[in-house]
Amino acid sequence: MSFNFGDMIEAVERAVPGDRVALAHGEQVIDWATLARRSNALARALVDRGLSPGERFAFYAYNSADYLVGLVACWKARGTHVNVNYRYVAEELAYILADSDATVLLYDARLRDAVVQVVPGAPGVRTWVEIGGEGAAPDFAERFDDLTAGDATALGIARDPADRFFIYTGGTTGMPKGVVWQHADLNAIGLAVAASQGLPIPQTVEEAAAFAAANADYPRTVCGPPLMHGTGLLSSYGALLAGGMVATLPSTSFRAEEALDAIDRWQANRLIVVGDAFARPVLEALDREPGRWDVSAVRLISSSGVMWTQAVKDGLIRHMPDAMCQDNFSSSEAIGMGASVTTRDGTVETARFMVGPRCRVLDDDDRDVVPGSDVTGKVVLAPPGPVEYHKDPEKSARTFRVIDGVRYVVSGDHAKVNADGSLVLLGRGSACINSAGEKIFPEEVEEALKLCPGVEDALVFGTPDPRWGQSVTAVVRAGAGYDEAATRDELRRHLAGYKLPKLLVATAQSLRAPNGKADYAKAKDLAIAAA
Repeated sequence: MSFNFGDMIEAVERAVPGDRVALAHGEQVIDWATLARRSNALARALVDRGLSPGERFAFYAYNSADYLVGLVACWKARGTHVNVNYRYVAEELAYILADSDATVLLYDARLRDAVVQVVPGAPGVRTWVEIGGEGAAPDFAERFDDLTAGDATALGIARDPADRFFIYTGGTTGMPKGVVWQHADLNAIGLAVAASQGLPIPQTVEEAAAFAAANADYPRTVCGPPLMHGTGLLSSYGALLAGGMVATLPSTSFRAEEALDAIDRWQANRLIVVGDAFARPVLEALDREPGRWDVSAVRLISSSGVMWTQAVKDGLIRHMPDAMCQDNFSSSEAIGMGASVTTRDGTVETARFMVGPRCRVLDDDDRDVVPGSDVTGKVVLAPPGPVEYHKDPEKSARTFRVIDGVRYVVSGDHAKVNADGSLVLLGRGSACINSAGEKIFPEEVEEALKLCPGVEDALVFGTPDPRWGQSVTAVVRAGAGYDEAATRDELRRHLAGYKLPKLLVATAQSLRAPNGKADYAKAKDLAIAAA
């Protein structure tokens, strides 16, 4: 069974009540009838301007309801979604547009200065659409509001489950790479999750839409991270395909109070975060003003992309006792490797994941690591997986490998397997520190640091060492009660001596980018200054 997102969303639009809220962004509220009308009009306008099936449709914008209207229009017109980090400057934007072969760019008026710089050097982009702003669009562009106000009849075109969906990922080295997915494969992953939860599995898009319309507990999602980040994007479109609603936050950087306001206003049952960078401020706000917000409807707090400390999960459960904190072990290339779940009935060790049915941990000879053996192996994921990295056959060959006759995604993550089959995530091999021949995974040290009193966040990396080759360096965001000596004493309880940081730098600054991802460049600058 395979579905196309455009077919699915049109079926949902026909099935759910038109006055059900679909999108909310501050005071902007769009119901399902309006979402259908605006996305139909935009899709038709873009096809009229030459958008052909499969052509790339790039998004360079902050979170907004309009972003998601544009995404739905992209599906309907059979465009291929391309996410662009809104922090990119003109040179980086130009690279993504050229690398993806984009023919449409939907951009935020607040980012116009960068767009103006790339227009002369981006002849492949035929259509420029500006979201927001006051007055007329620049000469090269058209206003989003104008294009969404036109002919709103459905396109009535045949679509293909093999239509593409790009997720550009920065990775750890080199320029961003476009991970190429098919609609059918992304949907297969979502349906497998539904099956594991005992939900009925539809056989047609009409059955899926009927289930969405009849589900009184449909997803009401508050999305904290940027939509240009895989965690925010996939969680949001999943809520829409289930006939639900998505509330995005007005500020361009995450504010916990805005997220809690949205949860209260919409009685949201899902909150999407990216690890402690988002979850900790939410917990601190609830601790500060425990009676201010009604968060009783929340049933799921979901995170992906970075590890999420146990103390923060436990604190959120204290305020939302019916909620489940789900820490997803996934990446843009490998969605659904495993999950770590915390509820009021039990907790799990940080970085310890229950392995998904598609996941294996293999040794250097591509044999399964024996549970309980203490052997470190590479994590691989069976289909469904991406088609390729766009325009990068060498990286595709390294990452998408046939093992035992099956095409696996070799995620780059390393792990050990406990005797009970659960997985202890160690980190990415590309970031591994080699100190006097000993391999040290930065994430393992980071998680140990986060268990120490007064440590709010931590980043760990290797720095050149004339004696050891590399030495372990750590930068921590220090809060109340931080003490370096006490921190080192606590670390010795959790880590072997060779894993302990040689240099430990404390700062009051955030160590995260707005999307929650680690800012290692900033941390290294702080470490150099301290050294």
